[in-house]
Amino acid sequence: MNSLFASLAQNLKKLEAEPNQNRAREAEPRRAGEVRGGGAMEALLELEKVQRVLSLMSSRGLSHADSSGGGAAADRFLAQFLLFMVQPFDSLTMENKFLLVSELLAKATPDTLEEMQHLTHLEANQDIPSGGLLQPIKKSKMHAENSTIQAVPMVGFDAMTRAKSTLEDFCRSYFMFHGLDVNEPQAIFKYLPVLCFTESYIYQLDASNEDCLHVVPNDNTSKVLGKKEEALIETSLSQMIEPLEGLLQCQGLMTDRLGTELKSGIQYWSLERKLCQALLRNEKISIEDVMKAIHLKSFDYRVLNLLMFQLTGQHVNELHMDFLSVSEFLVEISDDLYDYEDDVMNNTFNILRMFAAIYGPLEAPNMLAKCIGEAEEKYESFSKKLEPSLSGSYWRRCEEATKEGGKISGHAYGTWNIPRVISNEDSFRRERLSKHDASAVII
Repeated sequence: MNSLFASLAQNLKKLEAEPNQNRAREAEPRRAGEVRGGGAMEALLELEKVQRVLSLMSSRGLSHADSSGGGAAADRFLAQFLLFMVQPFDSLTMENKFLLVSELLAKATPDTLEEMQHLTHLEANQDIPSGGLLQPIKKSKMHAENSTIQAVPMVGFDAMTRAKSTLEDFCRSYFMFHGLDVNEPQAIFKYLPVLCFTESYIYQLDASNEDCLHVVPNDNTSKVLGKKEEALIETSLSQMIEPLEGLLQCQGLMTDRLGTELKSGIQYWSLERKLCQALLRNEKISIEDVMKAIHLKSFDYRVLNLLMFQLTGQHVNELHMDFLSVSEFLVEISDDLYDYEDDVMNNTFNILRMFAAIYGPLEAPNMLAKCIGEAEEKYESFSKKLEPSLSGSYWRRCEEATKEGGKISGHAYGTWNIPRVISNEDSFRRERLSKHDASAVII
């Protein structure tokens, strides 16, 4: 085994050479027009490193991919452990570390590990389990406007700030479906830690995905990802969500349905990249992909709602889930109409952008209005099946949200107003950036 560690060390030294060259280039001052994306690339390099170790394990007969041992998850755990072992630690040699671990494993038992888990329960709740402790600690890039997940699972302050409005809306709109009074502080703070961490973690991943969509400011072009890089980023996001799943599993909150809903978030981010990159390439997009994306977009609300069923010890109410799913669809359209110009500038998913690309700028508003009408009919149908008191409470909440948001367009209780469709997005971006630069000079 110690010869394997030595072999791994040699291989990893070669592997580190390429990332170091990349980091050296990143340390240089950024030139105008260069694409931001160092955080995503570092995550991809980490994945590549793990893949090389997995290949080496396979060639040396060290894989443990059988059904009883956990399959691929067992192999990833062992790969992370080997990577941890070959990291320099004070003056310990490979042989020293090998002997120390061998002696420890000869004495330790699964009961010992369980005892350790109980002793460190509070720390485990704060530092998300799922292999993260086997990774060497790395500095996390922190930007004034954005912070992205690196090697160590974490939630950034920016992600928590962005999650704040969603959490407030969720508590005010969804707690009533669990028999809770949002005006009672105990009802909020009892469940807030889990809800806040989960939503903030999702926003952190969303920020990583958005790094791949932004238009470069000075030449109005975009970083158009290749197929291989897109696949790597999707794999990276999938692995980044595993620590959240591990935390929820440790808290006894994880269910198959919740896991499926979390994975639907990865599907949404993948579709968002696919559709928004296609728009920049002037490629055709399908209405099926667009409608799937808009339905997946509210996956975080469904994740929080499923967590509430677990936290309160209730069975999932399918009628409530169906009703809220239609409501979420209408709210997403309302938000897209309100944020339309900003989404064009940032090259993010927006249903009006997508409809304009499919049906053209003249027909898009009519097709979207038809889509809204059909959803509103479905919404009214489900609403009539709810308990009258619950239906009335939700009605009042929707009216409050519409007034507080100051939106002209709304969902079932507001007035829909579809903005003028931007027929040439590139020209719109250039004009908006030109005005911004001019105002900056005047200031």
